[in-house]
Amino acid sequence: MTAPVRTRSSADLIRAEEPVLAHNYHPLPVVVARAEGTWVEDVEGRRYLDMLAGYSALNFGHRHPALVEAAHRQLDRLTLTSRAFHNDRLAEFAEGLAGLTGQDMVLPMNTGAEAVESGIKVARKWAYEVKGVPADRATIVVAADNFHGRTTTIVSFSTDETARTGFGPFTPGFRIVPYNDLAALEAAVDETTAAVLLEPIQGEAGVVIPDEGYLTGVRELTHRKGCLFVADEIQSGLGRTGRTLAVEHESVVPDLVLLGKALGGGIVPVSAVVGRRDVLGVLGPGEHGSTFGGNPLAAAVGTAVVELLETGEFQRRAAELGVLLRDGLTGLVGKGVVGFRARGLWAGVDVDPAIGTGREVSARLMREGVLVKDTHGSTIRLAPPLTITGEELAGALGALERVLTRAS
Repeated sequence: MTAPVRTRSSADLIRAEEPVLAHNYHPLPVVVARAEGTWVEDVEGRRYLDMLAGYSALNFGHRHPALVEAAHRQLDRLTLTSRAFHNDRLAEFAEGLAGLTGQDMVLPMNTGAEAVESGIKVARKWAYEVKGVPADRATIVVAADNFHGRTTTIVSFSTDETARTGFGPFTPGFRIVPYNDLAALEAAVDETTAAVLLEPIQGEAGVVIPDEGYLTGVRELTHRKGCLFVADEIQSGLGRTGRTLAVEHESVVPDLVLLGKALGGGIVPVSAVVGRRDVLGVLGPGEHGSTFGGNPLAAAVGTAVVELLETGEFQRRAAELGVLLRDGLTGLVGKGVVGFRARGLWAGVDVDPAIGTGREVSARLMREGVLVKDTHGSTIRLAPPLTITGEELAGALGALERVLTRAS
């Protein structure tokens, strides 16, 4: 009998990564080996409550039974055809996603950054073919402190120097204005503007929520100025804020919506651009594509995600448990927390810098059995799976209180 292979320790695995993996991430020193629902387990069997949920890619928790079953069923039938041929899962996925978001058409892709790049291309094509902008002069207005991905075009309009430095020359055609400033936005939009591209809530910036009426104002302005409103809902969408889309808090309907992360159920990368027929319809054969975009496995999982959201259960859970999250954080203000922003089950928490950086607070929470991630400075973000229970949420807030109390 072959001797069993000894499992490598967390420390061994972290050391083994160092010489062979590019150093483009700085993860916390936990090595996850198994997961179920809201909990993960490391190589040594230590359990942690996941309060990050893969940056909202795991809105339905780890290995949700309906999503795993959908993937297993499809794995036994068909996984990939490329878009050179039709497959029997794509129409159902597109119909369901269009219906869920109140849009007409779907452009399936894989990653969130691909959805953003696709949205940019569609907006430019629309500007030339429909609006009549002269060739190669289309502009897109974006917000400072945005996070839309890290491709070369996307970092061209980032204000995060870590994301930009060393990656030029940058793609032209973007104008950056302050977030949550309608006057600045109005001044930046002109006859060359193809679109205004915004996150309804800025996630990486620290869960920054605009003033009430801002999104409504953006929608009115873009209508009046004759350009598109493109909403990046890759983190904020699909139940996270208590609505299917964050723009629904102001009853706003963008021309294009960018989706990703939770659309793949934490199983496969799935993203999409959804929008009006007269906008997405500008694409013709050969003008854009993806070998894996809309593959049968992704479509099967994506359809199961849509079916979960159609029940409204997860939106309700995020709204109801979001009240507990807000109340718990309110009780910590002045006790190590200097401020926070929250909507649904999503919060950016500003810790007193005297207590530590966001990274240091995250490491202390890890030792308490709770996984979170910092953003900038002394800010951490909380974004648990929407399947979290009230008791689990209270436990995470209790751990945060203990960490803050000990540090102060």
